[in-house]
Amino acid sequence: MANKLLNTAKTAKKDEFYTQLSDIENELRHYRPHFNGKTVLCNCDDPRVSNFFKYFAINFEILGLKKLIATCYKNNEPDLFSQNAAEQAVYIIYEGNKNGNKVPDPSEMEVLPLQGDGDFRSQECIELLKQADIVCTNPPFSLFREYVAQLIQYDKKFIIIGNQNALHYSEIFPLIKDDKIWLGYGFKGGATHFISKYEDVATAGDHKEGMIRVSGVIWLTNLEIQKRHEMLILYKTYNPSDYPKYDNYEAINVDKTQDIPVDYYGAMGVPDTFLDKYNPDQFEIIGLGCGDLAKQIGITKNYRGRTDVAYTINGKHTCPYSRIIIRRKK
Repeated sequence: MANKLLNTAKTAKKDEFYTQLSDIENELRHYRPHFNGKTVLCNCDDPRVSNFFKYFAINFEILGLKKLIATCYKNNEPDLFSQNAAEQAVYIIYEGNKNGNKVPDPSEMEVLPLQGDGDFRSQECIELLKQADIVCTNPPFSLFREYVAQLIQYDKKFIIIGNQNALHYSEIFPLIKDDKIWLGYGFKGGATHFISKYEDVATAGDHKEGMIRVSGVIWLTNLEIQKRHEMLILYKTYNPSDYPKYDNYEAINVDKTQDIPVDYYGAMGVPDTFLDKYNPDQFEIIGLGCGDLAKQIGITKNYRGRTDVAYTINGKHTCPYSRIIIRRKK
């Protein structure tokens, strides 16, 4: 249901999902050394309601920030769900506490007009992007490909929220394969509640007023974090019965990341959840076993005429999920 909701949101361009301050705090505490002396940009945030802006403003001195910039997409009213009806988009610059009360006051924030609508793709917003060292926000679901492409184009460091489905995008997966971006620490259970005006489909026990529960959400970053270099402990041993080979690609199938055999160094197909444990010192990513990306690593069509890594046993049993092809490093 959650994936259906995200797909619907993407199709309908419904991108108003606001992140809780607690989720931002839980993730960004792992990145604190990176912020010292840096300019941070939140370019998909109305600074008056954005918890990203609030986090960096409150922790400005603790993090040792140089400057904080936030842009507002044609939403000049302090109403969380105004219909983008304001005629003037703005951006705000905050350079720390000046009056000594250790609280970010509105009087200390410079509010400046934007000529356009505040779209991150506009030239004036790109000029603000050029000033930034680190970008941190929850970008629109419907524009995720373009958003990441822009960050890569301008060689920016970033910590952003995305949907797990984005890992399969032809514009995103090659960046993961080439160790240009990776998963952050993540949301507990891979799900969270976003502040939203959309209908909540969560069960009664998981329902929060004024919020919507969404599963399959991830943090993506290109900042070095300790988690990325933690070794995955392996304890199972290889045998052909538990690890059958694919008919259409020379690799064995591994159903769970924790079941990767300790004594096998050939190609293996693992689930998407592997990326949360991926250590480039321990593993090499060969490619993605589905869609057009599968063809690039030589995967042929299976007995159903599909180009995804689906192993078959006598042409009858098929692995129902996509697989990432990896190899252990010796």
